[in-house]
Amino acid sequence: MSVKPAETRRLYLQIADKLRGLIEQQDFAPNGRLPSERELALTLGVSRPSVREALVALELEGRVEIRMGSGVYIVATPAAKPPTTEAELGESPIEIMNARSVIEGAIAASVAPFAKPKELKTLRAVYETMAREVANGQVPMSADRAFHIAIAQMTGNDVLVRTVGSLYDERHSPLSSTLRGHFEGEETWAAALGEHREILEALEARDAIQAQAAMQRHMRQSAARLMTRRKS
Repeated sequence: MSVKPAETRRLYLQIADKLRGLIEQQDFAPNGRLPSERELALTLGVSRPSVREALVALELEGRVEIRMGSGVYIVATPAAKPPTTEAELGESPIEIMNARSVIEGAIAASVAPFAKPKELKTLRAVYETMAREVANGQVPMSADRAFHIAIAQMTGNDVLVRTVGSLYDERHSPLSSTLRGHFEGEETWAAALGEHREILEALEARDAIQAQAAMQRHMRQSAARLMTRRKS
């Protein structure tokens, strides 16, 4: 009996493949506008987050244009030699956030009972830098990364530090950065700042359960913000 090989392409790429086929159908997108994300998710039997990732992938290919507050439109002349592979586009941002929730949640729980005063002082200083930048309307990317790296460094495990850094840096991939460009704004960073404060305070209290819960809540809510359409 033959066994069908498992699909190795990321889900968002599989969905993008299906959407390309649908786009070629004349009655699929009246006036060039695609159905809503909700309709597409129902049609394809997948989640809205996965549809959103697929639409961003198609935008990077030059096949569609995402217009905030209006919809997604077919581009008459697709770009030449567009990025089409996972290596070119990047990992699924939602999968990255799920992975970070597991890994960084476990890290926060493991370091909370043993965090040294000096380490906590450093972490609070990073948080305060982040808070100042948010208050000034800046994007606190470096401080945000430093915050998560500082917690990982409390483990004394260089592999975990590299893993946390590598997962964080996936946000600079074409797929993730374009997705965040559409759906991230000042209000999302203000919310994230409050979540960082909860993580910091749980660590300062040496509370492993609350530290893990705060970190995982931060990751869940960060992922949810990427899936909430920001007003244009």
